[in-house]
Amino acid sequence: MRCPTTRACFVSIRSFSSSNLLPALAGHEPNDLLNEVRLLSSRGQLHQALSLFYNSSPQLHSLQTYATLFHECARHGYLQQGLRLHHFMLAHFPSCTSDLFVTNHLINMYSKCGYLQYAHQLFDAMPKRNVVSWTALVSGYAQCGRGVESFRLFSDMLAERDCRPNDFAFTSVLSSCDYLCGKQLHALVLKMGLGASVYVTNSLITMYSKGYKVEEAWTLFKSLSCWSQVSWNSMIAGFQLAKLGMHAIGVFVKMHHEGIGFNRATLLSVFSSLCVSNGIDINLGLKFCFQVYCLSVKTGFISEVEVATAFMKAYSELGGDVSEFYHLFLETSCQDIIFWTSMITALAEPDPAKAFFLYRQLLQEGLTPDLYTFSIVLKACAGFVTEQHALAIHSQVIKAGFEDETVLRNALIHAYARCGSIALSKKVFEEMGCRDLVSWNSMLKAYGLHGKAKEALQLFPQMDLKPDTATFVALLSACSHSGMVEEGLRIFDSMFKDHGIIPQLDHYACMVDILGRAGRIVEAEELIRRMPMEPDSVVWSALLGSCTKHGETQLAKTAVSKLKQMEPENSLGYVQMSNIYSSGGRFNEAGTIRKEMDGSGVRKEPGLSWIEVGNQVHEFASGGRHHPQREAICTKLQGLIGQLKEIGYVPEIRLALHDIEEEHKQEQLFHHSEKMALVFAVMNEGKLHGGGNVIRIMKNIRICIDCHNFMKLASGFLQKEIIVRDSNRFHHFKDNICSCNDYW
Repeated sequence: MRCPTTRACFVSIRSFSSSNLLPALAGHEPNDLLNEVRLLSSRGQLHQALSLFYNSSPQLHSLQTYATLFHECARHGYLQQGLRLHHFMLAHFPSCTSDLFVTNHLINMYSKCGYLQYAHQLFDAMPKRNVVSWTALVSGYAQCGRGVESFRLFSDMLAERDCRPNDFAFTSVLSSCDYLCGKQLHALVLKMGLGASVYVTNSLITMYSKGYKVEEAWTLFKSLSCWSQVSWNSMIAGFQLAKLGMHAIGVFVKMHHEGIGFNRATLLSVFSSLCVSNGIDINLGLKFCFQVYCLSVKTGFISEVEVATAFMKAYSELGGDVSEFYHLFLETSCQDIIFWTSMITALAEPDPAKAFFLYRQLLQEGLTPDLYTFSIVLKACAGFVTEQHALAIHSQVIKAGFEDETVLRNALIHAYARCGSIALSKKVFEEMGCRDLVSWNSMLKAYGLHGKAKEALQLFPQMDLKPDTATFVALLSACSHSGMVEEGLRIFDSMFKDHGIIPQLDHYACMVDILGRAGRIVEAEELIRRMPMEPDSVVWSALLGSCTKHGETQLAKTAVSKLKQMEPENSLGYVQMSNIYSSGGRFNEAGTIRKEMDGSGVRKEPGLSWIEVGNQVHEFASGGRHHPQREAICTKLQGLIGQLKEIGYVPEIRLALHDIEEEHKQEQLFHHSEKMALVFAVMNEGKLHGGGNVIRIMKNIRICIDCHNFMKLASGFLQKEIIVRDSNRFHHFKDNICSCNDYW
């Protein structure tokens, strides 16, 4: 089946009437047709231009006309129209194939449309090439994220006689290369005297920023004799990538004072910089957020959904009150579907329930959701405990006629998987007539999330598209969740060797987790030492988790020290180190860590669990605090604990955090939030979604060893499947067994 998006962009030439244009061209020269084609193209009427061309006399067809149409197909990404035009040219004007000018436009068109294999075939068949030929293909590989091939092709270009790379060739290859290749290109730029080119320097700034070498990017920025808007944008984005929010804001303020106009890209980077994780003070951040918002309204950029969404997200992350948030929304004059969607987008992850509430209000206002609205609402559905909300939106998607849209099917795969239904994710995936890279990656990630690494590894060879960096993150995560160490090592080694993809921070974090959790901590540490970039907090967190599991105190101290430097407000390092000491009976040291944590003003994220009963979501904290039925739940829980003890349940008290009596340690464990949620579900099984055979619990942190053992035995005793979604993965408990095989 042909992809729906391809079907939509393929338009028959018969659907356009050129009767009003052809008489004017009768008896005229080729230049008349060329001028008319150019005029129509400049107005965005490419289909009419093609219709006019096909219905005109072949005697009027010139090389320049073909080149113009190929250029417009490339600009709009119209691959099907470009293919048809190319076939038409081969049939009616075969001598064009040897023309350098036209062939360069063909290579550019196929490259821009992502049809690199055919572009490269045309390139290889050229009897003569110039710098435009090389640059078009280099640019094509770069734009498709294939940096290794782009760099290799650029290197081959340097060996070509009389083919000196220009500014555009350098900017193209720099856009996709890594730091080491970029350094080599920088040296060549200086050697060839292109250091003064603002375009090349802007690309170098972006390259260094992406490689987390923002100091070098800043040095380059300051060396410029004049700054373009792109220069400022590149530097702001660089600081944002490096999580140096205040620096990004400082550059934007200076840019504004210099009278340099900003655009959509500027605002997206500035709003993205305004979050606490980027070192922004909340009060200052909120004030600045409002100021930039006012500039966005004044210039009209706030009407663009990406800008409005970025503002909403920044505002919510800085702790803006949702009531204020909604007040701002109501005061905005452009309350169309775009702005409603941006509001829902900002709430989709932090507060899915409010996002869904806004969606219902949108419908009550008489607005019609578009494709983007549905995709965002499905993202919010991924935050619910059960799949019933996703099922409801799925039915509305079908009713609206969007069921074949690849973007929405991808969103459904993600939503169903996050709600615990891998079967529904698989069903959507298998029914897709056209899959893009996101489809494959989403399904691979879904399998990994549910501990189905074998299924993920079986699916990977079936991909009919070139994998990207996200593909390998999904595969390595799947191996990590299932303890498949050798398979993970093989996949990691194949990234560059077989696919030309250079491992990034996420891939190294996965490998550290794979090796560390398997007890190969020395290898994990060695891998960190050999990383070509500085390890981030995710890498050190992975190592710390392994140290906690295997009691590696000394190495854990190193990881904790690094985490404190990178994320001083994060409680993870303190808590894990305290756990290591406690499990070894070193309660004095554990107490010291806790005091240090309190003295630093760091607060541990409380363990919370949620369960959906009827149409209401119930939240549980440890001990069932604040729940109106706490006493009844605790009584029922005590009874269940006694019954499970009779069939082998032994409380796991090694990680109790204080040097207290064993009886009190057990009491702490018995009132963990997921146990409270489970008992409440049993008390209300008639109101559970699906009749009560499956109990679904969502938790904000990782499930502990004791609760894991408890859930296994409870699943067999209660004769129910218990699905727990923690912060890291899904656990499917059934008949005294967990899907993770006790490896998590």
